[in-house]
This record gives sequence, structure tokens and C-alpha cells, in this order.
Amino acid sequence: MPKKNYAPIRLAATANLPTRFGKFKIHIFTSHGREHAVLQMGNVAGRNAVIARLHSQCLTGDTFGSRKCDCADQLHTALKKIARARRGLLIYLNQEGRGIGLTNKIRAYALQDKGLDTVEANLALGFAADERDYRDAADILHHLRVRTVRLLTNNPAKICQLTRYGITVTERLPLIAAKNRTNQRYLAVKAAKLGHQIPV
Repeated sequence: MPKKNYAPIRLAATANLPTRFGKFKIHIFTSHGREHAVLQMGNVAGRNAVIARLHSQCLTGDTFGSRKCDCADQLHTALKKIARARRGLLIYLNQEGRGIGLTNKIRAYALQDKGLDTVEANLALGFAADERDYRDAADILHHLRVRTVRLLTNNPAKICQLTRYGITVTERLPLIAAKNRTNQRYLAVKAAKLGHQIPV
């Protein structure tokens, strides 16, 4: 759900960041005490249909290589696609565990170990199935003078929210990651209960 008391986004720091995917600029934006990282390749200001990925932080997947989700695969695939295009943005949002935070995400994992799926676990902890909000992402795009994007996503909610906040999504670019024995149920639940456009 959108935040009730909203603080404007603020650019806090910028530097060059060479990566195994190519050379990026990294920007850190802050809002409500949270830090969001943006990797930018090429000049995006005033450009139309910029390739963009909104990626919610996933410590377990992105950093530790968890096979319970497809987050790391999506992150790396998005960076490769941006690098191939030589222009684009990856907005890495500080909203772990679909917005419930790291501690509650691990509590949800424990409930999944007992048989609940990802949506059921969030609901059992008193949260919505997905607590994420993309207003900060939209404000970051506005700050960088990007108004239209080709969005790397399987999640229709991202398109709806960006549109609500004044960003035009000219095209949805599918972001299909590899399945494994551990994440099959996770992917099926994303498709069946959250409306993600993934083949299962």
C-alpha cells in the first residue's frame, strides 16, 4: 500500500562502480531513513523507453545464494540485459521480504518449513501477501528525468504502481529465471496467487 506520510526522495551519494557486468554509476537515494541503490549505465536523462528493473532487496538470494527464490537469477539477468543495451537502470529497493523486513522474512521461512506457502506465511504473520510500495522507485525515476521505461518484470503490480505515480511503462520485458527443485512451489505461488506472469 502507498505510504501515508511521504517524505521526498533525496540523492545522497554517487560514484563510479565497475562490475563484472560492466561499468555503472551507483547512486544512493534516501527516504524515511531507508537507503536505495541505483545502478545506472549510460545517459538516461530525458530518454524515452529506458530499460529499467525495480529489484527488491533479497539478502538470502542475492547475497547468500538461496535456492528458495529466483531473486539472484533475476538480478543478474537484468544487469546483463542492461549491459547489452548499454543504457538502463537497476533500482535496488530496500524492502526485504516483499516489504516485511529481514526478521519477519526469516520467520516466514520457518512457517514455510512447516508447510505454508509464501503468501500463507505472510498472512499468518499479520501482513499482506505483498507489502511493497514503488513510490520511491517512481520518485527516483522522476529525479533522474526518466518518464517512460521498458520494465524488466513479471509482476503487474509494479506496472500499476509506476503508472499511478506518473511513470509510463511502454513495454513489459519478461524476466524468466531458472527453476530448481527447491523454488518450484515458490514460483507457482507467485503465478497463481500474486498474478506474476511466469510459465509454471
